[in-house]
Amino acid sequence: MPKDEVARREHREKVLDTHFPARRILDLISDKWTPTVLYCLSLGEVRRFNELQRQIPEISKKILIQTLRNLERDGLVDRTVYQQVPPKTEYRLTEDGRRLREPISQLCAWAIENEAFIAAIFARRDQASSAQNS
Repeated sequence: MPKDEVARREHREKVLDTHFPARRILDLISDKWTPTVLYCLSLGEVRRFNELQRQIPEISKKILIQTLRNLERDGLVDRTVYQQVPPKTEYRLTEDGRRLREPISQLCAWAIENEAFIAAIFARRDQASSAQNS
């Protein structure tokens, strides 16, 4: 077997491995809300919970809490709770979280530039879903 064919086969096997870096980062940010929450947090130094909820009106309070907790668990977000009445909670990206700012911003910019392409994919998805339900 030629050497370049062996290299291509080894590369394919690495990509399929669950420890491949691209698969791991996509696993980290691939749910519906994580990239959006990270992007909103990247727009300013500090965000309060209600401010995030206003910026992302479609997200439920429960899901926002879960997403922020997951990001905090992963070391991407810091949460500061101030003991006052009413309680005040602030969220900010950690240094690790700020490392994701650029790739997520680039993905958002790409999506804006390719809006028609994305809309066509979702239209096909909706069409297929409607056909299955008929």
